[in-house]
Amino acid sequence: MSSEKSVPGEGTREAELQVEMKKTQVSQIPHFPENSREVTSSERTLDATPIIPNPQDQDSPEGPADTSPVTSTAPGPNTPEIAEDTAPATTAQDHNTHEIAEDESPVTSSDLAGDTSVMGPSHTSPDISTPPESTVPEDPANSPSTTPASVSPPGEIKIDSVEIDSVSLSWGSPDNMDGIPHSFYITYSSSDKSHQNSITETSNSTVISELRSGREYSFTVTTVLENGTQSTPVSTSVWTKTHLEDLLCMLGLENCFPGKITLSTVLEIGTESITDEPIQSLKKLPWCFLKSLMMVNVTARSTKCSAAETDTDSALQDLDSDLELIASNDDQDTNIINPLDLLVALFRCSDRFLQQEIMSKMSMCQFAVPLLLPDCSTSQCTLMLWAMRDIVKKFRPRSLANSKGFVEDSIVSTAMPMISFVRLGDCSLSKSQILNQVLSNPQQYHDFFIHRDMECGNVPRRISNGLVEVGWYLPCGKKNLDIIPEPVAVANLRGDLLSFQNQFSILCQTSSAVFIFFDSIADSECNLLSSAGNIKAQLYLVANSQSVLHQNVIPLKNLASKLKLSRSHILLKNKQTNDAGFVSKLRLTMNDIMENCQHKMTIEGMSAEAHELGIPVDEDCTKCQNAKRSAAEITSRIDDVVRYKEDQLPLQGKLWKELAKIEKEECRLRKAGSKPIEEYKANLQREKQKLRQQQSSKNISEAMVCFITAISNESKEERSYFLKWMRMNLDVTARKKLSGLRDEYKENCCKFSENKEIIAALDRQISNSSLGIEHFMREMGQLYEAACFLPVDAESRQQFKHLPSLGADLLLDGFPLELVDGDASNIPVTWVTDVLTELHEKVQPKSRLLVVTVLGVQSTGKSTLLNTMFGVQFAVSSGRCTRGAFMLLIRVKEDLKQELNCDFILVIDTEGLKSPELAQLEDSYEHDNELATLVVGLSDVTIINIAMENSTEMKDILQIVVHAFLRMKEVGKKPNCQFVHQNVGDVSAHDNNARDRKKLLEQLNEMTQAAARMEKKDTDRKFTDIMEYDPEKNNWYIPGLWHGNPPMAPVNTGYSETVYDFKKSLIEVLKNTNKEKPPAPVTEFLEWTRSLWKAVKYENFIFSFRNSLVAEAYSNLCIEYGKWEWDFQKHMYNWLATAETRISNTNEQSSNLDEFLRSLQEELDSQEITYLEKLTKYYDSKEGHVNLVESYRATFERSIKTLRIETENSVTNKLTAAIDFQKGMKKVHDVNGKHKAILEDKVLKLLGDCRERNEDLSEEQLKQEFEKMWEETVKRLDFKGLEKQEVVFNVYNQLRKQLERHGGGVKMVLNQASSLTKYGKKQFNVTDKHIDRAWYTNRFTDRMGLSTNPKEQAEAMVKSITGQCTEFVSHKKKSKTDYHETYTRELLEMVDGQLKEIEKLQTNAQFEVDLKLHICGFAAREFQQMHEDFIEDNNPRKHLEKSKSRYCSDFIDLYHEKDQSRKKAEEFTKRCLKPAVRDYVNKALGLDIVDEMLTGADSVKYSTRSYFQHSILKQLLKDNKCENYVSYMIYYAGFVKKWIYDCILEEFLKDNAFSGLEKKRLETITRKIEAAIKKEEKEETISGFVENVCNILSSDIVISTDDLGLKLIQDKASVKEFVGHLQYYLEQMKTSLSDEFSQSCDVENKLMKLPFKPQDELFKRVFGCGKQCPFCKVPCEAGGKDHKQHHASVHRPQGLGMYRYDGSEKLVETICTTDVHSENKFKNSDTKWVWHPYKDYRRFYPDWHIAPDASIEASDYWKYILTAFNEQFAKEYNAKPADIPAQWKNITKDQALKSINEVFNMK
Repeated sequence: MSSEKSVPGEGTREAELQVEMKKTQVSQIPHFPENSREVTSSERTLDATPIIPNPQDQDSPEGPADTSPVTSTAPGPNTPEIAEDTAPATTAQDHNTHEIAEDESPVTSSDLAGDTSVMGPSHTSPDISTPPESTVPEDPANSPSTTPASVSPPGEIKIDSVEIDSVSLSWGSPDNMDGIPHSFYITYSSSDKSHQNSITETSNSTVISELRSGREYSFTVTTVLENGTQSTPVSTSVWTKTHLEDLLCMLGLENCFPGKITLSTVLEIGTESITDEPIQSLKKLPWCFLKSLMMVNVTARSTKCSAAETDTDSALQDLDSDLELIASNDDQDTNIINPLDLLVALFRCSDRFLQQEIMSKMSMCQFAVPLLLPDCSTSQCTLMLWAMRDIVKKFRPRSLANSKGFVEDSIVSTAMPMISFVRLGDCSLSKSQILNQVLSNPQQYHDFFIHRDMECGNVPRRISNGLVEVGWYLPCGKKNLDIIPEPVAVANLRGDLLSFQNQFSILCQTSSAVFIFFDSIADSECNLLSSAGNIKAQLYLVANSQSVLHQNVIPLKNLASKLKLSRSHILLKNKQTNDAGFVSKLRLTMNDIMENCQHKMTIEGMSAEAHELGIPVDEDCTKCQNAKRSAAEITSRIDDVVRYKEDQLPLQGKLWKELAKIEKEECRLRKAGSKPIEEYKANLQREKQKLRQQQSSKNISEAMVCFITAISNESKEERSYFLKWMRMNLDVTARKKLSGLRDEYKENCCKFSENKEIIAALDRQISNSSLGIEHFMREMGQLYEAACFLPVDAESRQQFKHLPSLGADLLLDGFPLELVDGDASNIPVTWVTDVLTELHEKVQPKSRLLVVTVLGVQSTGKSTLLNTMFGVQFAVSSGRCTRGAFMLLIRVKEDLKQELNCDFILVIDTEGLKSPELAQLEDSYEHDNELATLVVGLSDVTIINIAMENSTEMKDILQIVVHAFLRMKEVGKKPNCQFVHQNVGDVSAHDNNARDRKKLLEQLNEMTQAAARMEKKDTDRKFTDIMEYDPEKNNWYIPGLWHGNPPMAPVNTGYSETVYDFKKSLIEVLKNTNKEKPPAPVTEFLEWTRSLWKAVKYENFIFSFRNSLVAEAYSNLCIEYGKWEWDFQKHMYNWLATAETRISNTNEQSSNLDEFLRSLQEELDSQEITYLEKLTKYYDSKEGHVNLVESYRATFERSIKTLRIETENSVTNKLTAAIDFQKGMKKVHDVNGKHKAILEDKVLKLLGDCRERNEDLSEEQLKQEFEKMWEETVKRLDFKGLEKQEVVFNVYNQLRKQLERHGGGVKMVLNQASSLTKYGKKQFNVTDKHIDRAWYTNRFTDRMGLSTNPKEQAEAMVKSITGQCTEFVSHKKKSKTDYHETYTRELLEMVDGQLKEIEKLQTNAQFEVDLKLHICGFAAREFQQMHEDFIEDNNPRKHLEKSKSRYCSDFIDLYHEKDQSRKKAEEFTKRCLKPAVRDYVNKALGLDIVDEMLTGADSVKYSTRSYFQHSILKQLLKDNKCENYVSYMIYYAGFVKKWIYDCILEEFLKDNAFSGLEKKRLETITRKIEAAIKKEEKEETISGFVENVCNILSSDIVISTDDLGLKLIQDKASVKEFVGHLQYYLEQMKTSLSDEFSQSCDVENKLMKLPFKPQDELFKRVFGCGKQCPFCKVPCEAGGKDHKQHHASVHRPQGLGMYRYDGSEKLVETICTTDVHSENKFKNSDTKWVWHPYKDYRRFYPDWHIAPDASIEASDYWKYILTAFNEQFAKEYNAKPADIPAQWKNITKDQALKSINEVFNMK
């Protein structure tokens, strides 16, 4: 018996199953009818009625089944329509539906819940009962014995399940029939009455078996009493399943029919894409097959479920069940399926584009593909022409063997003989197996066709009979390898030809020969074959001779005679002939046929025959034909590609390439020569505008009108057809022209040195002759870019504004979009920006991307690797080669989104990097560098593709790649890198190549160091420093693509499997990249694209890179650091204030400095650790793109440490001064205390004497007595106070000590200097003696004669220094403290810091000495005065005289025994507490003002130095005064201080804001005082009480009780009363101070008197390091205290920095951001007067980073300012006005403001 069994019982049906699955009726079950009745879409649908899933059947996520229970009503069913996704109701009245999720599993009939009857053998042979007096089943309703009124009818009929040949029914019990014996009479019949029967049942359910598939059956059920009385019948109808329907349900594809699986669905990446779980159920089988096929894995056709294997294995272990197992295997196993059935099912469920892809992948695997796809429910089939159109084959027939030529064409267009193989009846020979042997090379057998001995090949076919497969034998042109010298198509019909006469007919009409395999021929078969007329093919009969001998030979002879067959047309396999011999004989026969064949057919040509025979062709659909016509309208006119591109695609030719060159020249300025740079840039701008105007002036070509119209089609399907037709048509054109050119190019490259010119010419030809969809898309992009150049309301601009939306749609549809134009080596930035923005709009918020890029040498299989990994369709045919870079979107399924944390994977395919020789020849080394840098920068993972045979080239390419990775490390990105080594044969390659991996890493390390040198970075680097690379995990060894010799070689299984392993690893890598940084949305990817490309266009990439994301991340970090810095400083200021208060309150003994310094160290350590931890935590948070500013981490760590050191020095100085001051004051306190004790004793003695007189003395008498005692006592006191110091001498000595480092000349000047006090009385003037004489002979000039006046600059610097020093001295003097030598030290350090800047002006040592003498002169006078004032204020006699009146008052009160508690409470409050509280508020006010400024409405302007600069520039523009700009640029520090001061004044003049801060502090301290009073109120004596309160408050305020005279209080004075009075006066004080603060005050005066100057603190924050650009003098904006690199957001024309041209004296208009990227040169003292290129400025200014302007508009602000105030600046700088480029004069004030808003990233 033949293994190719057919399933019996399939009827014919005329209509093909293309039903619309929208609605169904409750009275029907979804079905595939087999009869010829047309079924309307409204009547039935395959997937309309999902059922409630059984929770136990959860392994199958494919969708709901179609076997829902169907409810009926009697007798006329009411049939409401139900939605597609709802389950039907269980009764006619109940319309509740149960909706199920997509991922809930469908259930089979046996899984149904409720009243489900279990199908089984019990009802296969029921007892059939007929009513009395009847012999034939008839309608019981018409039976004479029926009395409906007396017998209740059954309840509603419920269809419990439907199968191919059975229906399970159940019904409700009749009403009022309990206890009455009855049965049920069931009749059923098919709609055509060809099959009817009846049965009787006693229960309420039954299973009707042996029904015919795909038929509509009606069922009636009647209640029958024992006496034969019958009720009214109830009825329903249902369709039985077809085989296709049943199979689709088994495979879980019921919701996918017809053609609902799309290519994009299959390509989506989900968990199942990267897992290898065994196939447990048939429902997973289709998806596993597609997954393997998309990876071109030749094992994809294995369709056995592991569940089936497990069942078999476990059963075999039980010996007792062996026989049962064998018996059960006779029946079909429900868990296995014939691979052909799976294939047919998938083709029926796939859309046309997925069908095409399946065919293409099958062809790569050398699988036979469907030529005629059957519909098992009808005898119809479809010619799969469209599906095969994408198969392109390349072969060399013997006729071209000598010329080394080859044929490459679409397989459907290639004319070749076709030989068909069919079967008549049963056949013992396996036709498919024999064909595989015929087509296979003897050394390499391959299963082209599925046969009985393959896994599951012996499973009976259910839906694939009638399938015609086709395979091809294509020669390679080598005699010893080719089995058949010319190409041939081999067709194979599955099933008996008698059952599929349509298929047999078309094969006979289109084949050169048809081989009929049979075992026996009946007379009827013989007559049928012989009667078939006009068969074009030769017929050959093939049989097993043994089978023929067993049968009657006569019919065979008759047939041979009637068909006039010769002996050679009958092939018999006898016992003596083995398989090899028989196959050899068959091959010879086929060769003979082909040699004599005149009839060659293309598959395209078969469509005409198909139409004649009524066979549909898959591409006959309207949309496909419309798209075909649209594509042909464009491509049919292509004759000469070069001319066609010039005529129809003009915008991307010379104009676009010229534009690309100009854009790069704008950045590189190589050809500027001696032209003024800004004028040259303006000329370039004009040229760009001119080219854009030329583009705009060109009318849109006819081809582009057709193209845009076609892709604008609302039908996504038609648009996809169009693009496919376009691609295929263009590929045909390309193959004709390019295939030969590419082969010639490769051959010549082998002999490079001999063929340089030929190679260059060929490359140009290849580029010019290339024409693909990308060229049309490129033209579309240029149309859009040219339109964007026009005014907003221009008609052309409006006409094309929808184009980006089309581009975004194409990306979402899975079409590649060109990112980098490889021909022009440029990115159409506006086009790409708007397409990606549109894409973001369409998918947001789900627009997160992870990016995978492949880089490698030309022709190493990069595109093939991506296509295999992701199933995508990058161009790979030999007529095509990737140019530039293309991006393609792959969706991520929901189940993987959470792990990957992204919505799409963006795959970027790049053109091959060229070897250095070719690169040099084609001037493309630069292009390769640009491309590699760009795509590496955009990638999360970069795949470096290396072909093992190209290892030498590989090293050269790696140099480019390493450069790219190094650059990314510098700009804050650290992509992952995977090395893929292709064409590695050995299975142990990974182990054997360990040494090679080590060597590769060594080379990479060397290259990294070399690249670092070239990029002028730290050379002590390893490859692993710049990227994540593990030699063991990041190297993949992939075998060759083909298993054998093409064109007949299938894809190597090892290739597919290894690529699959690599894909799994890649997804894991992508998961891990998530942990480092979250995936970026499309907008962020776009920002990277723009900024990277901008930087790439400059030669010096690292120093050209600017990115708003990096800028924003850096700004956020600066803001955060600013907060930490202020918190740190505020904390330490408060600590210092507390320490100083404690020191001041220590009167008994000197404070221990060491103790305070120890405490200071502990506090600083704690704070440093806290803020370093905050920095670490900030970086660990992974928010705000911190990964982009990882390189700044060390800078900010250093800044925290520097801040700590600076704070330590400052606080130590202040502690030292405070303690020294306290030591000096202790002497005064001791003297005052001694005097106080003596006087108090004298007063008490005098009091005693007066009381002893026993007379009542008047107040006047008491005063006289006191005066007498006072004079006598004071005469005897010692009033020696503080000793006067020679402060001037101290200052001079410190100055002398500091200048010791200079030579004898300086010492001589110091020795000759007269008294220091004579210096600094007049303004300091810079004279010629202060400037190095060499200066005048070598004026600061550049190539254009750039110069400045050194004296002017030095004078400006001197003014700044002296201003700062004066302010410092004045501040110290106002503090009312004594002079301390640390003041002079601080002053000299301040001067030294400023002098470092002046050194560049080549001032000499004389200048430094004179300036310091000048500054120290006035400082010494002021410090001396300060010291003398302090001594005078603290004179003991003076102090004592102040207390005289109090002593007198106390004496009189004591004499009169007045209660002093009230008086002393008032004195304590007014003399002690009030001054202390006022001092406390005053000290803290500066701090509070800073806090307010940093947290108020305008806080953003102080948050970073960049924001501060923006605020100033904005204000300057608003004021629009030239003098303000001059002050800002020349006296920057002074200007900033004044600006901040004015801002504070403005802020605190509003609403008496000072008052609020003061009251807040007042409230704080009074609460503390009240708490101290309350705590000590139980003290016994007033003096003890006061002392204790003072001790409690000793850390907050300095309370002096010296003048209180507590000793003179009466002993009987009450503490309680004192406390009461004190609380009263404290409240009075609070009210008084509060009223004082509320009154409007002189804010300016108050600010000047504050000990902590808020303006100074804010100045330090925003002024930063104070460094200025060496060329234009713009201030540095870098954050942190200790940054190594200075930078500014926007630079300005150098003329604004006082530079002028030496000859003309005109102000210089060039901007340094342009100069440093031009060919211009400069020389100055730093270069030792040698000309030096601007672009190498970092050699002399390594700490300055001058990035190019982000756009031509970036410097509009300063261009506008110089243009507006050109005359005024010239006058101010004693120069002539600058030559302003004409275009600058068009810049408006609004444009100027807009430019700084954009540059500073202010929205």
